Amino acid sequence: MKVADAMTPGEEVVTVSLPGTRDDVLEYLQERGFSSVPVVKETDDGSTYRGLISREDLIKHPDEDQLAVLVREVPTASADDDLEEVAAMMVAEDARRIPVVEDGEIEGIITVTDVVRAIARGDIDGETQVGDLASRNVNTTYIEVPLPVVEREIFYANVPYAVVLDKEASLAGIVTEVDIIEVARVVEGEAGTGDSVANQDDEWMWEGIKAVGNRYIPTRNVEIPAEPVSKFMTDNLETVSTRASAKDAAQMMIREDIEQIPLVSGDELIGIVRDINLLEALYE
Repeated sequence: MKVADAMTPGEEVVTVSLPGTRDDVLEYLQERGFSSVPVVKETDDGSTYRGLISREDLIKHPDEDQLAVLVREVPTASADDDLEEVAAMMVAEDARRIPVVEDGEIEGIITVTDVVRAIARGDIDGETQVGDLASRNVNTTYIEVPLPVVEREIFYANVPYAVVLDKEASLAGIVTEVDIIEVARVVEGEAGTGDSVANQDDEWMWEGIKAVGNRYIPTRNVEIPAEPVSKFMTDNLETVSTRASAKDAAQMMIREDIEQIPLVSGDELIGIVRDINLLEALYE
């Protein structure tokens, strides 16, 4: 199967243009649930591909406003590439979206979800049991932890989710980066710098203020509601057993529009099946 058979074609790909600001990207990440957006530069010859901006980039750099600074290079593919080879590249590079580029122009984009959809349809192999693919290292949090702390737990764990446990340490729900992006907001203001660092980070707010002398400078902070994660988590969870196939899990992910499923044995949480794990089944 070729990339062209599974990719979103270029005319349907949402892009942002240079020059631009983070708010241009945030609109798509919040309102459409995208994980990243390709960046182009308009020239006399058309749109030239320049890179990608992801939700992680915005979270990691809350004070940076200009797309030209936030954009980063990622691997690209061509429409004629083998889909399974590109899936292997996604796993190796931890890249959820691979732009399909030809002569500097975007022909389309291939995502982890596109590959999962192909597995769900049976277009490519999906017979491996998820028990052989799931990660047994699960990022968890407690149901009463404030959401900004959960965001930091997700950030430091370098995964896009946290499984939420109740006071009996039982599975209570799950919260994802998308859930956090949806309720995050950028707050603008001023801060005095003094002669060194102006202020320590507010308790539930990120700031990036460097000393530039005794004056006021504009700041941009990403603010997350300081309420318990239970208010924002999904509590009506889909789960999967070790004997389910990658195809079964893929169909569940597409049907429920989710990217990870807790792996359970009876009522016990024993792992997590992420969509990227399903791609590993293609070259087992």
